[in-house]
Amino acid sequence: MARHIYRCPLRWSDMDAFGHVNNVVFLRYLEEARIDFMFRLAPGDGSPSFSGGSVVARHEIDYVRPLVHRHEPVVVESWVTRISAASLTIAYEVKEADEPDTVYVRASTVVVPFDLAAQRPRRISAEEKAFLSEYLDAPAERAEDAVAA
Repeated sequence: MARHIYRCPLRWSDMDAFGHVNNVVFLRYLEEARIDFMFRLAPGDGSPSFSGGSVVARHEIDYVRPLVHRHEPVVVESWVTRISAASLTIAYEVKEADEPDTVYVRASTVVVPFDLAAQRPRRISAEEKAFLSEYLDAPAERAEDAVAA
């Protein structure tokens, strides 16, 4: 199973009054990683995969530890945890590049391919499913689940 790796720069404006990256900003980091994964890395030159549009149906996010501004980017690892006929779930971990056990956020997003012209959801194409399947794996184990086990 492959994971998509996105190096996300931190911006001074990402911080809140408490000196750490604001909780809402993490959703922007996830968006940047998701767009990089789904569009820049879509299969084939000129492929229509993922270019027809998509909408976010759900976000789930766990804030593990605060992240303070610095010049080095964080790494956002992304992978697919579920593929259905008309939606997919992408999981993420926002972490340190050189300390992969230092995780700031664990999250997931349900994405629905969308036909912009018809203004309705569409099915995942065979090409899209083949591409997504390369990144298919189970969700990351959450700290509270590991303690309960």
